[in-house]
Amino acid sequence: MRLVVAITGSSGAKLGLKFIQNLPQEIEVFVVVSKSAKKALKIEENIDIKNLFKSKENIKFYKENQIDAPIASGSFKTDKMIILPCSMNTLAKCAVGISDNLITRAFTVMLKEKRDIVLAPREMPFSAIALENMHKLSLLGAVIAPPVLAYYSKQESLEEMEKFMIGKWFDILKIEHNLYERWN
Repeated sequence: MRLVVAITGSSGAKLGLKFIQNLPQEIEVFVVVSKSAKKALKIEENIDIKNLFKSKENIKFYKENQIDAPIASGSFKTDKMIILPCSMNTLAKCAVGISDNLITRAFTVMLKEKRDIVLAPREMPFSAIALENMHKLSLLGAVIAPPVLAYYSKQESLEEMEKFMIGKWFDILKIEHNLYERWN
């Protein structure tokens, strides 16, 4: 599987990094981290992404302005994409077809090629405009899956809650895992 992972600049950008950390090695991963996400990671977690995942051969990083990257073309075969977290700015651009950076261009390519897309908007409460954009994108085939907890798997820590959400996104993308206890 070839998976595009975009991390945009809303609070909780660390969830995108944890998603990548939990991916199986056999998945080829193409990562784009927006400038705003880099800023959020620095402010919230004091994380500088320059040294992350350097030892993993299955992960390639691209810059947000690297519009000539392979994932910007429909002829480059990728299978699925997730934008995690998805800022309201990115959500709005996706909803109206603005592809002014690599993240929104890759999204546009995935949409026109009818490939699997998951958007994880991270905002609360959602405005009427955001809900309208999510509705439109859902009708176009994207799966809207914000980071929402469920308590049936009895998470007892923030790490367990994060693993639950990551596991749910893996389920949507059909990635095998054992990150949380399933309902019996």
